[in-house]
Amino acid sequence: MAQCVQSVQEFVQDSFVPMVAVLCSDEAERVTRKNNLTFAELLRPFCRLTSEGHIRDPNNQVQVVKNLRICVNNLATSPNAASAALSPTQRRLLNEVVLACQPQEGSVTNAITAGDYNLNFSDHFFKASMPWYSAWRETLLEVSMNEQCTATTPWFETYRENFLQSMPASDHEFLNHYLACLLVVSSTEAVPMEQFLKLSNEQHRVQHSGECTNPKWFIPNTLKYYVLLHDTSEGDEQKADTVYEDMKQRYGSQGCYLLKMNSRTNSSEEDEQIPDPWSQYLHRNNLHSQDTLDDTTVNNATVENSINAAEVDGQDSTEKDPVSNNLDSHPLQLDSGSSSGSLQTLSAAGNTASKKSSRDPESAVGGAGSHGASLTLNDHDRIRQFIQEFTSRGLLPHIEKSIRQLNDQLVSRKGLSRSLFTATKKWFGGGKVPEKSVSEPKSTFGLLYPPEAPELQIRKMADLCFLVQHYELAYSCYHTAKKDFLSDQAMLYAAGALEMAAVSAFLQAGAPRPYPAHYMDTAIQTYRDVCKNMVLAERCALLSAEILKSQGKYSDAATLLIKMTSEDSDLRSALMLEQAAHCFINMRNPMVRKFAFHMILAGHRYSKAGQRRHALRCYCQAMQVYKERGWSLAEDHINFTIGRQSFTLRQQENAVTAFRQILTNDSRQTATQQAAFLREYLYVYKSVIGGNAVSLPQLPLPCIHSSATRVYFGHERRLAEGEKQAATHVSLDQEYDQDLAVMWCNLEEQLAAAANRGIVPSNFQPTQCCLNSQTDNQRHPLAVVEEPVIVEMTFRNPLKVPLALSNLSLVWRFTAGDSFPSKEEATATEETPGETVTNEETLALEGTQKEDDIVTTETIIDFHLSPEETKVARLRLLPHRTGQLNIVGVVYNLAEASSGEIAPSAGDGQKTGDLIVVRGRQDLKIQGPRLNQTKEDKMSVRHGPDRRLDPIITTSMPLMEVFFLQFPTALLCGEIRKAYVEFCNVSAVALTGLRVASTHPQFFTFGSQATTPLTPLSPTSAENCSPYKTLAAESQPGAVATEMLVSAEHFQQLSSVMDIPVEGDTLQPGESVQLPLWLRGPDQEGVHEINFLFYYENTEKGNKISHRVIRHTAFICASRSLSVQASASRSSDPPHHSTEDKGSGGTLVFIDVENINTSESGVREFHIVQVSSSSQNWCLHKCINPARDKDCKLTSRERAKLCFKAKRCKPQQVTSDTMGKYTFADLNLGSERIISSSTPCGDFFFRCCRTSESPSQRGEVSSSRTTSSSKNQGLTSSSENIGNIVRKCNELDLNIIVIWKAYVVEDNKQLILEGQLHVALKTIGKEATSLMPKEEAQEMVLLKFKSEIPLPLAPPSAELSQLIKTNLHYPETYTHPFVQDSLCLVPVTLSLSNCSMAQVDVLIDLRHKSSSPDSVDVHNSFTWVGQSQYKLQLKPRQLLCLTLRACFLHAGVYNLNTPRVLAKPAAQTVLSETSQQTSGPALIIINNNDNEAA
Repeated sequence: MAQCVQSVQEFVQDSFVPMVAVLCSDEAERVTRKNNLTFAELLRPFCRLTSEGHIRDPNNQVQVVKNLRICVNNLATSPNAASAALSPTQRRLLNEVVLACQPQEGSVTNAITAGDYNLNFSDHFFKASMPWYSAWRETLLEVSMNEQCTATTPWFETYRENFLQSMPASDHEFLNHYLACLLVVSSTEAVPMEQFLKLSNEQHRVQHSGECTNPKWFIPNTLKYYVLLHDTSEGDEQKADTVYEDMKQRYGSQGCYLLKMNSRTNSSEEDEQIPDPWSQYLHRNNLHSQDTLDDTTVNNATVENSINAAEVDGQDSTEKDPVSNNLDSHPLQLDSGSSSGSLQTLSAAGNTASKKSSRDPESAVGGAGSHGASLTLNDHDRIRQFIQEFTSRGLLPHIEKSIRQLNDQLVSRKGLSRSLFTATKKWFGGGKVPEKSVSEPKSTFGLLYPPEAPELQIRKMADLCFLVQHYELAYSCYHTAKKDFLSDQAMLYAAGALEMAAVSAFLQAGAPRPYPAHYMDTAIQTYRDVCKNMVLAERCALLSAEILKSQGKYSDAATLLIKMTSEDSDLRSALMLEQAAHCFINMRNPMVRKFAFHMILAGHRYSKAGQRRHALRCYCQAMQVYKERGWSLAEDHINFTIGRQSFTLRQQENAVTAFRQILTNDSRQTATQQAAFLREYLYVYKSVIGGNAVSLPQLPLPCIHSSATRVYFGHERRLAEGEKQAATHVSLDQEYDQDLAVMWCNLEEQLAAAANRGIVPSNFQPTQCCLNSQTDNQRHPLAVVEEPVIVEMTFRNPLKVPLALSNLSLVWRFTAGDSFPSKEEATATEETPGETVTNEETLALEGTQKEDDIVTTETIIDFHLSPEETKVARLRLLPHRTGQLNIVGVVYNLAEASSGEIAPSAGDGQKTGDLIVVRGRQDLKIQGPRLNQTKEDKMSVRHGPDRRLDPIITTSMPLMEVFFLQFPTALLCGEIRKAYVEFCNVSAVALTGLRVASTHPQFFTFGSQATTPLTPLSPTSAENCSPYKTLAAESQPGAVATEMLVSAEHFQQLSSVMDIPVEGDTLQPGESVQLPLWLRGPDQEGVHEINFLFYYENTEKGNKISHRVIRHTAFICASRSLSVQASASRSSDPPHHSTEDKGSGGTLVFIDVENINTSESGVREFHIVQVSSSSQNWCLHKCINPARDKDCKLTSRERAKLCFKAKRCKPQQVTSDTMGKYTFADLNLGSERIISSSTPCGDFFFRCCRTSESPSQRGEVSSSRTTSSSKNQGLTSSSENIGNIVRKCNELDLNIIVIWKAYVVEDNKQLILEGQLHVALKTIGKEATSLMPKEEAQEMVLLKFKSEIPLPLAPPSAELSQLIKTNLHYPETYTHPFVQDSLCLVPVTLSLSNCSMAQVDVLIDLRHKSSSPDSVDVHNSFTWVGQSQYKLQLKPRQLLCLTLRACFLHAGVYNLNTPRVLAKPAAQTVLSETSQQTSGPALIIINNNDNEAA
């Protein structure tokens, strides 16, 4: 919307000004040509009056004429009649006027804030702020939401002004008819008066002969004003004065004027700088002069769209796009049929077209040069004074006279009152509102009035009053004429009267009546639909729109402007749509989206009109609204059009930027349309880079997820090599798991601590072979020279068309470090330490890389991406020098992949098989994690560094590979399997310190050479490749177990870190070693993940990398085998009196073995071949199983019970020299004895024992006890002692090892599997099992806020009853002759065994009687004779025997187990004695010897 310097009233006044013709003699024309101007052009800058003029109306009232401007034109005749449309020449010149008026570079930014939209209307912004919309907020003016800041459109103002001045004269109105004629003669003429006469006759001929229809004259009696032009530089001033006097005599002083000019001399030219006010007016004369000259040569049928408008800035004219020029195409329709050939065609057409320079406005007026070169400032004042004199003394009086004459004629002809003015004033009244309903126009508009018709006289008088600003009288006349024209159905005349009546009503001072907008609407409709005259309709719309906008009626103005769009003039439609868009944005509630939509429509019409710069500007302004607001299809259309327009305007950089936006956004276009976008972009991109390929710009496709980039350091591991299975280690195919990473880090810390005397080094950093977005990337990673660095990048194709990438390579920069290279490397390269080397230029030229001797860069030849596919590419670098490596990005060739479905169109100038290939790059910019440590970090958004792409290349390090042979994937629970592991040093550096850590150290062992016996193996063991060391030994009934004393130190360390027994502890370069590895199936069924971490170091210390590790993960499927349940109880057998067994007591071990294996594993049966024990205090003595089976076979779900007798270890085995050693006792049930104290049986025993007694469990027990003891402050230390005594009393600490064989049928072959199960018997009377307890979910416990007071601990009476073990020894049958002797005395021995490790006070009471009701039976009654109570004290583990006598009176069966034994620890003085548990009934049979009695 044009922001004019003048007001709307001034604009409307200047649109209708008095017309004055100029007729010059040849000599006068020569005088003015000295200034490179015609006489009319000479006057044009001074045609506005600087003072007020006055006229009198027919009522003799003085009317003031302010700021009057006249229009002076050369008299040019034309035989053509007035047309309803502009001529092609006028259209072309209007097109050039708009084309020449472009936004000024660096002009003040115009901005509008509407809601959350900020719109910028500076053309400089659109050229400088690339990419679109990126930095525009920084350049916007801060305008409040309610403040309206109107954007200027000077091209529209220029078009409007030139359009109004170029309108052809019409017969239905007189506003642009000539009122006067200036006759100009030079004083240098021989007879000036004769020349005046000739010019006067010529003017009369032109007006009255009828030969020429143009120009048109206002009234027959045209004012002739005679001007004598005197050139002061060459003319005779006295002669001029004489001639001027004659002129005044003949024409009167009011009708002539002497104008002196050309006062400037050459001497004064250097001293004075004269302004040039003519330049801005010259192009307007173009429209009139060339219109007249070229009308005969230009075909009237030529349409505007075929005009090839040249660029005014000196650039070559480009052929317009045939697709965009299609009148039937929709403004928002994308060129789906176009391909890369569309822009190629445009480019080819632009190159082959004839080179035409821009149209110079000065060429039409006689060539270039300065204007007014012979004029001084005084001459300027003289010209201005001349115009003042002519207007005030000639023109205005002439108009006043004409108004009076017309008024008198109308009064006399129509018989009205004295004055039409008074009559109309009486009829209509000053403040009466015009009627709003106008009768519907009829189709007959061809009615013509004769010049003397009263209706035309009224119209002529109205036009005269309008020109001299007498708007009230003009309105009355227009209103009267309007009625007459409508009654006569003269629609063209009626429309003109309606138009001017509305304008007059608006311009009336004081606004006595509102603006009748419906008059304008009716006039526009009549012009356009009835009269088919778009020129007059356009003029009417321009006037009405400005008036409506001045009244704030932007919506009505926009509606009016949009109605003026049509297909006959693209330029007019574009300007109208643009102004309508500005109306929408300037409403009280701005309609931003309507603004953008109509700007797009305007840009489309600008493009069709050849105004590519204006089209580009409109699309850029609309983009501000649609950008990043979810209008993806609209964005694509706008960016596509911006790209094409920029390309045709030779703005290739902007074109590339626009096309990038289409390709980088998530487009919802069809595949065909996206293919067209891609081809256009590739062509534009290729034309931009041209031959400058040294610096490759960024490519938008494909999308690279920089944060998903992974970097792998080292060689990729071989998965398998024949029968060997390589360690899994780390690979790019594995997904990152945070929990696993923590687990590996813990294992590595344990290994580093084991290598550093149990302390983790202060500079310890966990090894990270693969870096990704979840790893710690704040430090520079360490890579090894001559080992590859693999970068995995994730490419995503956002389009629905395939992409073909080729010659992918990484871009890097390398800075040499302080490490000294080898001699070969030093001679191969010449760079000095600290110099940065890069491969960017080499990759840009796609040549051979001279940097390969520093870093070898791998190239991927072909890389295809399917539509919308996400795919990874792995690129390798092989560094050959030590230093700092920075991976910058990736370079590649981009092309559209060939597809049978999508092919270039046949008319694009290319063969179908030709593909455009461009080379570019993308940089990898990875944002680090957000910092959240300090307060400043939390208050702002800060990101830490991510250095995964900046590794430091260190010196050579050893590299080891690990292979496994015969490694199983499935085992039975407890199964022992022998495998082999091979360690290979594949580097040129020796390695040492080989260790391994595992999450399941009980799963494997490397064995112990110290405990492996050198005895020969049994034949069966050798034949079946048994993992055990076995000896041939037949089991004998009642055989005693074979015992062996072994120290735990002979086996591998009981920690999770194991030293690998490599000879010499060093592997030389290229050396490999193979070691046996025994495996044991987990005790719990299921799939188990076993993790190994192998650790090794460089033999040379001081490197940046202190150690290296290899990971291996094995999955073992464990199946159920046997379930072993064991329990122990004290034996009731009488103790042996031999010194060997004295005090050992007797302990029975009961073992239940059940086959819980399922038939799915193919196990036919299990054989229990041996039961062994290991303990520091106890051992199995012999098997007392009554079945006497040689071998124990178990089929599915069968159960076997075994009974063994255990004894304490011999006293000499518990000396201080052998403290900490374990006694292994083997009881074989078959023909072979397995040495349980050797590898692998002993290894797994110690590892399983250590696993079952974890330090955490022990810590929990101790902490709970400490907590409970701290709460019970009333308890004394005596209770603690009692607890220890009781616990040691029942403590057993016997570990049972059950060794079995399983017979498996697999592939019709029988295999023998061997294994072992462990059961730890800790307490007598408590059952233990080999099955792992299942973890149950912990029940929710209510939260207690108040701690409960614990109850005082009661003495453990149940446990104290087991301090003393009692046994009665007596004859089972005793015969006594009661006839001879009535008292039968039987000796009974009572043995007391102290089971505790403390002195015990014992009280034996023989007076105890049973309270059972059965005791009244006389046969059950007997008595003890002798001492009835004993008080004894037993030392720890002491055995004491007492001889008692029982007295019987009758024969019968008696229970001797009646003595009551009470005991308590001797150290406890407060505690009373506790009754001891006794064994079962001790029955004795007393027989009566009747024979002897007989």
